[in-house]
Amino acid sequence: MLILYYFYLEISARRAANELNLDYGVIHRKFTNYRKSIANYCNQEAKKLNGEIEIDESYFGGKRKDNRGRGAKNKEIVFGILERKGKIYTNIVENVSAETLMNEIKNKTNKGSVFYTDGWKSYASLEQYGKHNIIDHDKKLVENHNHINGIEGFWSFAKERFHKYRGISKTNYPFYIKEMEFRFNHRNENVFNLLIDICITRREFSADLH
Repeated sequence: MLILYYFYLEISARRAANELNLDYGVIHRKFTNYRKSIANYCNQEAKKLNGEIEIDESYFGGKRKDNRGRGAKNKEIVFGILERKGKIYTNIVENVSAETLMNEIKNKTNKGSVFYTDGWKSYASLEQYGKHNIIDHDKKLVENHNHINGIEGFWSFAKERFHKYRGISKTNYPFYIKEMEFRFNHRNENVFNLLIDICITRREFSADLH
């Protein structure tokens, strides 16, 4: 329970190991298992988003070289869909092609929703799926609801927390992203009690069944 509490406080595994006087490998495995449980929970509670929806991609990890933005090397491409006044869905994608992004959108949103994106060409066919509002980032003023401030706020929320990690393996990256999705979606709730249910109670129940 104490290890989980350190995880809840977003303390790194190495610092937790030092403060608890425990082996780093033990703490790291515990934290990894927590993130896997969180990812399963996020996937189970996910439902199609609708209404006003903001869509964007961002790049995480690695060292940025040569190209910036879309096409940046050595980075994980994280695709995000945010329902305003609702939750965010994230997924790591292989590329930002129209086929890849539109498949994600169709799988996770309801047709006829109102979509807000930047002017990336892969979103061009979105107007066939719902109302499509394109954001002009060059404009100094945002007109009415025509913005993607919500999802950009999530990217800042996630990246601020990622700064404390000294490198994340490509295999584990999806679990870290889902952790950020979970913390963001439940930021106004008692997250520690929810973590107890997800990472301890449910795991024990599942172990008993087997």
